[in-house]
Amino acid sequence: MQYAFPLLAVLFWSANTVVNKMTVGVIFPAEVGFYRWVFAGVLFTPFILRSVLRNWPNIRPHLLRIFVLGVLGMAIYQSLAYFAAPKTSATNMGIILSLMPMMSLGMAIVALGQRLTMGAIFGALCSFLGVLLVVSHGDLSTLMQQGINMGDAMMLIATLAYALYSTLLKYWQMEIPALQLLYLQILVAIVVLFPLFWFSEKAGLNSANLPLVLFACVFASIAAPLAWMRAIRSLGPSRTAVFFNLMPVLTIIIAALVLSERLALYHALGGGLTLFGVVLSERWTRPLKKQTEAV
Repeated sequence: MQYAFPLLAVLFWSANTVVNKMTVGVIFPAEVGFYRWVFAGVLFTPFILRSVLRNWPNIRPHLLRIFVLGVLGMAIYQSLAYFAAPKTSATNMGIILSLMPMMSLGMAIVALGQRLTMGAIFGALCSFLGVLLVVSHGDLSTLMQQGINMGDAMMLIATLAYALYSTLLKYWQMEIPALQLLYLQILVAIVVLFPLFWFSEKAGLNSANLPLVLFACVFASIAAPLAWMRAIRSLGPSRTAVFFNLMPVLTIIIAALVLSERLALYHALGGGLTLFGVVLSERWTRPLKKQTEAV
């Protein structure tokens, strides 16, 4: 039963990657990015606002950090995916997102003093080559001549933003209950995304796009983070993180079933290399240099 929580979280996030693609043409990116957090804030407020106000003396010293986390993890990461969706496939988005554990590991080595391992080096090379195959459509010479697709570039920035978010979340170690911290970051996202929403084109909510917004709100913004936090409490952060490696596989399957996206050979090779690199970095933990024993 304890494995159900991380599986559900990854399943919801994978499905939401496909939903991102389904929003193209029925609602503008700035709208769906803003509405999902507004709805999540409305659902959370009756249950969490009172506890946040009671805990305000402990929250206030961390307001700047909460703002940074909200911008990185909720505003940039979540919203860029909607702007990327018209310019790339859901399959590409899922494979690029699989770089997140590798990016987080690299940042942890730099910022948190985690030891550099052989797996981290060779895993990074494999994952990098895998993503290059995907974004170049299997032709690296084309990538050198024409550059990277704008949608894929946006997904790389979004993935980098969330990796930085995860690293800062571990580094800062704020003594704030997880639900309160999530709620405060949702409020940050609403404030930060409002100007973009206000000045952008609007399709308005209708029967075609409302189910997509509600899915993003309920399952991707609320249910998935809660299931992920429950998994971390039950299994620990390292064992839970392994489940994230299922995300590109699930995204590809859902995209094929729902959007009829075809899996090309470069998707299989690139996705396999990327996933192999992530697994290698997690399993091959031999330090690059043995620590010298104190005399």
